[in-house]
Amino acid sequence: MVEKKIRIMVAKPGLDGHDRGARVLARCFRDAGFEVIYTGCHQTPEQIAAAAIQEDVDIVGLSCLSGAHRYLFPRVVEVLKEKGAADITVIGGGIIPDQDFPLLYEAGIKAIFTPGATLDTIVQWVRTNVQPRKE
Repeated sequence: MVEKKIRIMVAKPGLDGHDRGARVLARCFRDAGFEVIYTGCHQTPEQIAAAAIQEDVDIVGLSCLSGAHRYLFPRVVEVLKEKGAADITVIGGGIIPDQDFPLLYEAGIKAIFTPGATLDTIVQWVRTNVQPRKE
C-alpha cells in the first residue's frame, strides 16, 4: 500500500502580484515530497477555496505582501467552512505585522510565516501538523 502524499496548494489572494516567494515555496514543497498545486496571482478567496476543494488538497498556503491579509486570509477560511471543507488546513505568510497574528489565528489560520522563516521550518511545520485527508 502506497502512503498518500500531503497535497498542498500555494495561492496568492488579492491584487498582490509579487509571487517569487510563493513560487520558491511551491518548489520547496515539491522537493520535500508533497504534491503541489500553484494557483498563480490575483485569486479571489472564493476561487482559492473552490480550487482547494476541486484539487482535494490537505492544506492551503496563502501568500500576501500587499497588506490585505486581514481580510483575504480569514475569507478563505470562511468560504472553505461554507462549502463543507473546514478540515482543510490554511496557513499564511508574507508581510504580516505581529499585531495581526491574533486576528488571523482567531479566524482559523493555523500558522503564520513571515520573512526570515526558513524553508525547512515551514516544511517541518507541515509534516508535523498536517495529515492527508481521508478519501
